[in-house]
Amino acid sequence: MEPQTPQQDWTPKQWLLYALDCYQIKVYQNEGQYISVSDGYQIEVESNGIFKLRSGKMVIAPFGDLDELCGFLEAAGVQKIEK
Repeated sequence: MEPQTPQQDWTPKQWLLYALDCYQIKVYQNEGQYISVSDGYQIEVESNGIFKLRSGKMVIAPFGDLDELCGFLEAAGVQKIEK
């Protein structure tokens, strides 16, 4: 599968999936407005471009910047894609 090229008209969810792929963060589930990664973290995609990082039912933090979100997940030690 060839890497995707970012498009101006992407939805916030498409941008999130692209960023997770760029950071090589493994996605376990992609359902509706939720993306699940390892260690029980789930990201809720809001239509306004805010990404709520959740652990269980608790919101850890809202992120408006995908680099900050992915950096936080890396620092937390989530599982990476094996290449």
